[in-house]
Formats: sequence, C-alpha cells, structure tokens
Amino acid sequence: MKNHPLRIIPLGGLGEVGRNMMVYEYGNDLIVVDTGLMFPDNGMLGIDYIIPDIEYLRQNKDRIRAIFITHGHEDHIGAIHHVMAEIQAPIYATKLTAGLIEVKLNRRGMANRAEIHVVSAGDKIVVGAFSVELFHVCHSIPDAVGLGITTPAGLVVHSGDYKFDHTPVDDWPTDYAKLAEFSQRGVLALLADSTNAVNPGWTPSERVIEEGFDQVFRKAKGRILVATFASLISRMQQVAEATERSHRKLAFVGTSMVDNMKMARSLGYITFPETLVVSMDEALNMKDRDVVIMCTGSQGEPSSILGRLSNGTYRGLEIKSGDTVVMSSHPIPGNEEAVYGTINRLFERGADVVYEAIAPVHVSGHASQEEMKLLLQLVRPKYVIPIHGELRMLKRHAFLAGQVGVADENIAIIQNGQIVEFENGKMTIAGRVPVGSVFIDSSGGGDVDPEVMRERELLAREGIIMVQVAVDRYSGGIIGQAEVTSRGLAFKDADAVMAGARRVIGDTLSRANGNAQKDLEQALGSYIYSETRRKPTIFISITRV
Repeated sequence: MKNHPLRIIPLGGLGEVGRNMMVYEYGNDLIVVDTGLMFPDNGMLGIDYIIPDIEYLRQNKDRIRAIFITHGHEDHIGAIHHVMAEIQAPIYATKLTAGLIEVKLNRRGMANRAEIHVVSAGDKIVVGAFSVELFHVCHSIPDAVGLGITTPAGLVVHSGDYKFDHTPVDDWPTDYAKLAEFSQRGVLALLADSTNAVNPGWTPSERVIEEGFDQVFRKAKGRILVATFASLISRMQQVAEATERSHRKLAFVGTSMVDNMKMARSLGYITFPETLVVSMDEALNMKDRDVVIMCTGSQGEPSSILGRLSNGTYRGLEIKSGDTVVMSSHPIPGNEEAVYGTINRLFERGADVVYEAIAPVHVSGHASQEEMKLLLQLVRPKYVIPIHGELRMLKRHAFLAGQVGVADENIAIIQNGQIVEFENGKMTIAGRVPVGSVFIDSSGGGDVDPEVMRERELLAREGIIMVQVAVDRYSGGIIGQAEVTSRGLAFKDADAVMAGARRVIGDTLSRANGNAQKDLEQALGSYIYSETRRKPTIFISITRV
C-alpha cells in the first residue's frame, strides 16, 4: 500500500460541548466516529438543536467506509438521521446504542435507511485501511466503548466519553487491561474526552445516586417527578429501583422516554417487575404519595415535558404544591440560565425542586483530572489531542498531559475543521476544512440558514416597525393616512414618534422618483434611529390603487 498521511478532522465537538463528530482519513478510506447534536443557548431563538456541518462528508461520501458510534447519548447519536439522509455507510454500534439509533430512525420513517451492525466490546472490525478494536468504558449509559484504531501510520486511541468507576451500576468497569495492551503496542496518538478537565480529583461512582434517591423519596410527601435525558438508560434503572424500594409506582412520560425505556427493557438493559410501571392515566388517578413520574427536560428545554410543566402549558398534568421535582443531570455548559429558569418557575408553582447542588441525585459520566492523568499513564501516547469540550477544557486537558510528561510540542489543541496529519511518526497541523453550525428548527421543517438566525437575533434585539400605505397609482400621492405599528420597541413619547414617522412617510413619498420602497426604508430608518437610537427591522407594504 502506498504511504499516505493519516488525517484526523473534527467536524464537531471541539471548542464546544456536544455535536461530537470525528473523521479519520487514510488514502482513499474514511471512517466517521459519532454523529452528535448540541443544545442551543438562549440566544438561538426558535432553534431546537445544532448539528455538525457535514458538507465534507457529502463531498467524500463515496470514500466513507463506516460510521462508528461510541455510545447512545444525544451528543453522540443525535444527528444520525440527518447524516443517514445524505450518506450511505454501514453503522457499527453496540447492542444498546444500536437500539437507541433504531428508535430514532424509526421515529423519522427511516427504519430501512441504515445498515446497522451490532458489535460488542472486544470485537475488531476491519474497514479499508482501518482496523478498529472496541473496548468497554464506564459512562452514564451502558454499552459505551472507546476505539483503538490501527492504521498504516500507527495506532490511535479514541476514548469516547469515559470515567474510571470501580463500582459501576452494571458491574462492568472500564477495560484497564486493553488500555495497557495498547500501550505495549505503542500508541501514536490519544484523543480523549476533556469535558471534566477543569474538575479536580475523581468523579464519584454512579452508586452514590442510589442513596441520594432514597433520601429524596423518603422525604417526599406527594408526587415525585424525575427529569433526565431520555437516553440515560442507567438512570431509568436507578429510578425504578428507588421507586420499588419506596413502594410507589412508576410512570414514564414523553415519546422518546417511553420508546427508549421499552427498547432497553426488551434488550435486558432495564430489569424491573412488570407491575411496577403504570400508564400516565393510571398515575393521575392514584394517591400522590404512591406515584413517581419520569420525564425529559433536565436541561431546561422549553419544548420538553418539564419545560412545559414549568410554564403551565403541558396538557393533562400540572405541577402543584407538594410535588417534588428531581433534576437528575448537570447543566450542559451554556444551558445554566435555561436550567435555573426552569427550577425557579417550578418553585413558583409550589414544587420542591432537588438538583445536583443540594443533593447527590446526579453524578457526571466523565473523567475528572486524576482519571484523565491515569488514562494518559495507562496509554502512554506519543501525541495527545484533547477532544470533547470548550476551549478552556481542551487547554486544561493539555496542561494535565504536560504534568504527566507529554512534551508541549506533542500536544495539539485544535478546533472544528482543523486537520491534523500524521506521517512518518510526525504530527503537523495541515490547514482546515470549512465547517459551520447547522441550526435545526423542527417546527419549521429543517435547517435554518445562518442569515435567518441573524434576522431572528436582529428582530429580538431591535424590534420591528411595519408600515402600510396606500398611494394613487397615477399621481403617487398618499391616500388617507399611513398605518405605522411597532413590535418589540419601547421608547418615550411613542405617539409623537409615530406621528413624526407618518410625516416622514408622506414627505418621502411626495419626493420619490421610481424607487419609493427603498427611499422610504432609508428615510424612516434614519428618522427612527435619530429619535430612539434603535435600528429596528422595517417592513413596508405599498398598495397602489
């Protein structure tokens, strides 16, 4: 085989938390690792989620040999249906991850679109120039794996999301032996999760949640609502066990939560008595002290079940005094305002809200600093590329790598689109591919153009003014009086400003010479700015009669 450089290209997940997607390329062969989404921040009006820009995949779709998914969380599988709508390539995923992908594709009528191969930790898959070995890692979802990717240029270890939990709830710790074996072979590069790089020490075991739930469930006098991610399968099992110990019944709410629960249960990843689960209708007719409800919305998403409950807009169920709401997740960076806004609204409605800061009802699934150092020591790579995190996290991960002896010149802090090349054992940064953000507005039916996002931001920030005016078709003179209305504008002497605007409209139209629309927009914009120091979007409708 002719020697080529190994190219590693992040299309998402670097410089941000979420929408993880990595491309590995050697010669004419290309594999993709993960296809995640990212939640929007509060300034992204009307946006449901953000996915990676997959233009590079479109351009090279004939060279894509496989898509490998490390685990079933949304930041790793959330964009899979968008990718499969454009790309035909086999998907390799463990049993639970494959089940979650199938649920997602089925919901969008794409059941037969994807070729999904169910694989297990310990398997080796050879595709093109790549030999990919799956190894088990602990995370906050069962069946998570990292990848050992052997290429003609060397062995690369891709950690996926991981932690070193010695007492995981599924009794299956991270595969230390495999990591040590990779080290014995010689690891060219380690690409490792940076999410908790700013957190000292060790991440607590998932086991601590059991006691935290028991404390909350014993104290609660009324209904208990537990909010978490629909893909957090381990948490479903923990809530079910706490429900059984407290002699309550459990109801699941929300399509994604119910579908994922049924799938995970059918595959044996969730085990609890059939009699433990009741429908939402049954739960509403039971005594409050006998009910636990599990739903989505732990990130403050307005369209989620808990988001609508906090706003009083969810039909059939209302928050009431005596309810206990458990937020069983940590706010994703950027989501803090939305999460705490939801918590405040729930308090206003009379609920007692329990969240990570005040009780152990959630622990992270990501390695903290000491675990990250241990991974570096186990693998002993020549080069380190921090992945999965904001720039501050990537920088801290690089610092930790330096602490355990990795030379500064052997650490690459890159962001989305930057190309890392390995050739003859040397690492170089070799330019970048164009990448952007793809905004998804599901209510609007698909992608939102960046120009539309800028328009939404402008409308939200500056407001709008709408003008309707009738003019004589022949003379061009105004018929009657122009109608001027505003939205999102607040200023003193509004009546006087609107009266002045109508005068400007009349004067401008009397002087207009063939381009009344443009002249009116410019004149009215200048007038409004002079009076309000604002630049609202101006919509003008001229009717000729």
